[in-house]
Amino acid sequence: MELQFSRHRRLRTSANMRALVRETHLHATDFIYPLFIIEGENIKNEVPSMPGVFQFSMDLLGEEIDDIVSLGIKSVILFGVPATKDECGSGAYHDHGIVQVATRFIKERHPEMIVVADTCLCEYTSHGHCGVVEGNRVLNDPSLELLVQTAVSQAKAGADIIAPSNMMDGFVAAIRAGLDEAGFEEVPIMSYAVKYSSAFYGPFRDAADSTPQFGDRKTYQMDPANRLEAMREAESDVLEGADFLIVKPGLPYLDIVRDVKNNFNLPVVIYNVSGEYAMVKGGAQNGWIDEKAVVLEMLTGMKRAGADLIITYHAKDAARWLKEQK
Repeated sequence: MELQFSRHRRLRTSANMRALVRETHLHATDFIYPLFIIEGENIKNEVPSMPGVFQFSMDLLGEEIDDIVSLGIKSVILFGVPATKDECGSGAYHDHGIVQVATRFIKERHPEMIVVADTCLCEYTSHGHCGVVEGNRVLNDPSLELLVQTAVSQAKAGADIIAPSNMMDGFVAAIRAGLDEAGFEEVPIMSYAVKYSSAFYGPFRDAADSTPQFGDRKTYQMDPANRLEAMREAESDVLEGADFLIVKPGLPYLDIVRDVKNNFNLPVVIYNVSGEYAMVKGGAQNGWIDEKAVVLEMLTGMKRAGADLIITYHAKDAARWLKEQK
């Protein structure tokens, strides 16, 4: 009997053949590495729920930044852990706030490093929410004023990219106008355009000390069940002047990443969040999975889904493994 079929396996016959036809490639320059900067001295606290991730005080930051640069990683995103907090999150927009100080330090030590400043209030507010609170409500428009002050102070400190993560309506428009008015027309906005209210954020709240003291963030972060809403959110940010679009979390929302990539002509960033990281680390520490193989497959899948850049706590390990493959 004559069979008619395609011989797809011809292109899988050896490692070099597979490499020759590989469609998706990972590079260290694809990664943005998150850093948690804490006020104080001689502090290097490992986050209990995120093995291998630390809070660094300023006096220990230099060695860490040198290591990141040596691995070929070109970008970091900064989160601040202040010593004190207040109702309005004033540490977020103080010219000598922890992120502002860390930004100046990194840019002086490694001017070529791209510093992305996370622009939010939750790490700095005593109530842990991402905006101004009145009673049990998070107010939208008054929050925009503080977010603009935060973005401008971060740009003054030398941040290359402003990354607002608060999910207030109109935050891109407000920050774009504020940056332009302050003379920072060339500083781009990496918008957390599609940010879901996710159970995968738990370990991050340990790292950034940003757990809400009441309620949750479901009135401003998105419902995980919604897909079309993500397109409305992303479209608004594009029209308001965003330069990058972030989808957060990563693994459970690869369909959203592909939708955003297909519909908008801007660089797409995926945030491989703390819960995703913790699950991989936990599985690896118990010997249930091959950490290197799983991480590289996962990050490749994120790029294949349409991400141009990946914010990931795996960045340093992944960069080392990619070097070893060369």
